[in-house]
This record gives sequence, C-alpha cells and structure tokens, in this order.
Amino acid sequence: MKRLGWINLFGVLVLALLCVVQWQLDRRLNLEVNRLEKGRIAQQEKIAEQEKAASGLSADLARFKDQFQQAHADATETRKNLRKVEQENSQLAREREQLKASVTNWAAAVTARDESLRELNERLRDTMAKLNESVLKFNDLATNYNASVKRFNDLATNYNSVVTQLNEVRGAAKR
Repeated sequence: MKRLGWINLFGVLVLALLCVVQWQLDRRLNLEVNRLEKGRIAQQEKIAEQEKAASGLSADLARFKDQFQQAHADATETRKNLRKVEQENSQLAREREQLKASVTNWAAAVTARDESLRELNERLRDTMAKLNESVLKFNDLATNYNASVKRFNDLATNYNSVVTQLNEVRGAAKR
C-alpha cells in the first residue's frame, strides 16, 4: 500500500504539474487572445475610419467629377463664346478699317468740295461784282434813257405845239 500511496502522490504531483503547465499555457493563450482581440478591435476601428474616409472621398470624388463636368461644359461654352466674340471682333475690325477708309475718302471729298465751293464762291463774287457793275451801268443807262425820253417828250410836246400853231396859222390863212 505504500506503493500505491506513492504512486497516488506521484500521480497527484504529475496531475498538479500538468494543471500548472496547462494553466500557464491557458493563461498565455488567454493573454494572446486578449492582445489579438484588442488588435482586432483596433484594426476594426481603423477599418471603420478608413471606410468612413473612403466614403467621404467617394462623395468628394463624385462632387469633383460633377464640378469637373460642369467646369468642362463651362469651358466649352466659354471657348465657343470666345470664338464668336473673336469673329465679331475681327468683323468689327474689318468694318472699322472700311469706315476709316470711307472717312478718309469722305474727308478728301469734303476737302475737294470745300475747295470747289471756295472757287465757286470766288467766281460768284466776281460774277456778283460784274453784275453789280452791270446793274450800275444799266441804272446809269436807264437814267440817261429816262432823261432822253423826257427830252424827247419835251421836244415832241414842243413839236406838237409848233405843228398845232402851224396848223392854226395855215387854217387862218386859208380862211
């Protein structure tokens, strides 16, 4: 029996040792599980933050795409309007050059017209002076004519009175 006691004691010690070894192994495994669980939780939080950031970035990307499309459409419209304005500007520049040429031609024509008017005005003054001279001569002639007519009328009146007297004298002599 003594042997059985020692075997029991030895069995209990081996069992105790086995329990201690198992307990330490379980403790290490439990600590490792706890450490891994904390890492998993930290990783899960990081993943959640990254998913949140990714969804924000996706929203930003969608907004940026919309803004880019709008900016592209605006740029296309602006380019189209710019071409139109450039064409209008070119047309206006051509018209301006034509107007400059027209104004230059007009100015030359006005200068020529003014010169013609000056010459015409001088000729008109000369003609008016000659006309005034002619009118003065005509008035002198008319005055002389009127004086001559008056003298003729006076002479005719004198002649008629002489003829009347002569006729009276002849008529008295015949009687």
